Parts: sequence; structure tokens; C-alpha cells
Amino acid sequence: MRQATTRELYRYWNHLRGARLAPERAEIDPAAIRHILADTMILEADDERRFPVRISGTRLNALFLDEQKGHSFVGLFAPEERPGIGAMIVSVLDETRPVVAGLTAAPQDARPAQLELLLLPLRHQGKTHARVLGALTPTAIPAWLGLRQAACLRMVAMRYIDKAEPGPLLPLSRQGDTEPQLPGELDRRVKARRRSFCIVSGGRSI
Repeated sequence: MRQATTRELYRYWNHLRGARLAPERAEIDPAAIRHILADTMILEADDERRFPVRISGTRLNALFLDEQKGHSFVGLFAPEERPGIGAMIVSVLDETRPVVAGLTAAPQDARPAQLELLLLPLRHQGKTHARVLGALTPTAIPAWLGLRQAACLRMVAMRYIDKAEPGPLLPLSRQGDTEPQLPGELDRRVKARRRSFCIVSGGRSI
């Protein structure tokens, strides 16, 4: 985790959960993380695995020049990456393990912004597969942010967090290097190698 926002949100989530695998959605206090709210979001788990945005930080809205509440988070990625992104979020929920990833985003013919994504499992009203707390933080504010709409998000690296401090991000295999891993394949790999890297390619109440 390279960004201060990512580390702060992870520490807050880790403090809330204590000895549990994940804290409850109702325990999240916006006042406690008010300094990073612009970079935070909450996703909802749904049967279609679109993971609609239930709470959207202003940074995510600025990337796409639109309020993202109710929009599919998976749908913000390039079409060829969406199955892998959906599988990654399912694995976060199935295994109750956080994930940190490196992303890029840019309007057409503009220099891409580098972003860090953190996804953390949440329980909601006793359900384990319910919500995901996240942060999406640019490493530097691009000149086009809030003025031009990003075309899509793209993932370049990711890893699951098994310890308090994760190691370097693992470069993501590009299309053509490996076949996309579907949720079942991710699940089998996670169970076989709990502490290894895992590579993927690319209203209701809150």
C-alpha cells in the first residue's frame, strides 16, 4: 500500500474488525475517516456481480464527470477486464481478504493517471457477502481530473493482503499471456495457495 489514504482506510477497517474476519457496515463512522472520504466508496454485492456503487467519493465521480452512485463498479473497467474484476471482488468476499491493486485511467489521447485501489469486505445486517468498502486514490492529481471524462479503468497489478503490510504489487498478465480466471478458478487457486499471489486479467439500503 503506497498511498496514505489506502493505509489509513486499511488501518481503520482492521481496527473495527478486531478478531473478526470483517466489520459490520453499520460500524463505519464517516466522521472517523472524514479526511479521506473523497477517495472512499462502498459497493454492494449483487447476484449479477455488477457490484453497484452505494456510496461514491467525489474522486470517483470526478474521474467520470458523473455521480457514480447506483452505477456498476465493474462496468467502469474496460470490457475485456470486467470478468476478471468481478472474479476478484467475489474472491474478496468469499475469502474475506482485502485486495490492493494498481489501476490506470485516462480520457482519450491523454496521459493516464496512476491510481491505487483498496477493497475491504464488510458484513451487512449479519450477511457476509453484502458490502465492500473501498478506496480509489490517484498517486498524483492529473490536470484533466474534473474537466475530462476518463474512458475506463484498467488494472495493471494486484495482490491479496494476508499480513498487516503487503509486499510489492504483482504485475498483471496482459491479454494473450494467460486465460482469464473465472471465480471458480480463483477460488481453487486461493484454497490451494492461501498465502501466494493471485493474478487476474483484465433502491436498496446502504
